[in-house]
Amino acid sequence: MRYKISHPSKELRGRIHLTASKSESNRALIIQAVCKEDFSVVNLAEAEDTQTLQRILETDIVNPQNTYDVGPAGTTIRFLTAYFATVPGERILTGSERMQKRPIKPLVDALLQLGGQIEYVEKSGFPPVKIRGASLKGNEVTIDPSVSSQFVTSLLLIAPALPHGLTIRFEGGKPVSHPYINMTLKMMEHFNVYGQYQDNCISVSNQHYSLREAESNEYVVESDWSAASYWYAISALATEVDFTLMGLRPDSLQGDSVVTQLFEFFGVHTEFIEGGIRLTKEKVNAENFAYNFSDCPDIAQTLAVVVSALGIPSLFNGLETLTIKETNRLQALKNELAKMKTRVEIANSNILEITPEGVGNLPSLPIETYDDHRMAMSFAPLAILGGIVEIKDPAVVRKSYPNFWNDLKSVGFVIEEII
Repeated sequence: MRYKISHPSKELRGRIHLTASKSESNRALIIQAVCKEDFSVVNLAEAEDTQTLQRILETDIVNPQNTYDVGPAGTTIRFLTAYFATVPGERILTGSERMQKRPIKPLVDALLQLGGQIEYVEKSGFPPVKIRGASLKGNEVTIDPSVSSQFVTSLLLIAPALPHGLTIRFEGGKPVSHPYINMTLKMMEHFNVYGQYQDNCISVSNQHYSLREAESNEYVVESDWSAASYWYAISALATEVDFTLMGLRPDSLQGDSVVTQLFEFFGVHTEFIEGGIRLTKEKVNAENFAYNFSDCPDIAQTLAVVVSALGIPSLFNGLETLTIKETNRLQALKNELAKMKTRVEIANSNILEITPEGVGNLPSLPIETYDDHRMAMSFAPLAILGGIVEIKDPAVVRKSYPNFWNDLKSVGFVIEEII
């Protein structure tokens, strides 16, 4: 199936309540599972990854299974590997074909250091994994944090429940997506668990997640700044903008909230209002653009499309994790941006040199999505330029933003389904 997307004008006006944060929701679900007090998670993300995690956690309580299939959900399989290592019983975690090519060895090695009982079912270093849950006796691990911050977060979330707590030492590289580690620690603090983070070491003593006395028994998830980036992209490409996104906060825990600063380069101004933000458009003054995305890799695709459409030569670095996501995102970007007459050079598997060579009119632009939700949502904003963007396999957005296409239609985009 394909979607043909267009827009009758080049203006963005309207108001939507943005989908909830997948990252925050997934952390809240694991904390909820570990916590000895009952609380509810409000505004839980509708993302497929989050719904999969919630379903498996609930099923394991009511009707435990021997095998759980997470599909393409990377966060889910990593968080569950650590969590199930602490819960009595034997389980196998598997996933999609792509998921079985995404590394999990750094996390498994760390859990083995703690006394975990985990083995690979097929290829060493990759899912599926068989986990025999038990009480983990160790209290210190070393891990390479340069592959994925999710390995570190997976360990942190179970750390306070370990009998002797946990000290995580970083070796082999600096942490990628560092704000996601900070998000984890801040969410743990919300539930009265505190850690010490100094230099290349994080320590969390044996503690108990608990609710703050002054608060009700619920945790409210913020809307998703990664999802907001697509609306920022549309705003950057539109001629006039007066648009409101509800559910976002000025004191966000999410690293992708940096879009408020980055898109100022492209004329998009952010005003925080009660319950959300208002976007308006000013003149674009950027002649070139350079940025290190190591702290916010999920918005790199969005920015790559924007600079290409605006004809702004750019240098992106800090992209080392993009090769092991849902697809090799660096190669996917190179392939699809070429259709916009943009030349992309990839260096050292973590750098993109982007040279637009005259976008011109794009009467029809066919886009492959490579089973990657962010490819679909990063290229869809091009429709605001006046042409037609054709997205193959549009259902991939269900992974993080299931209502994306409906939200586009609600503010004037025209979407035609082609089977």
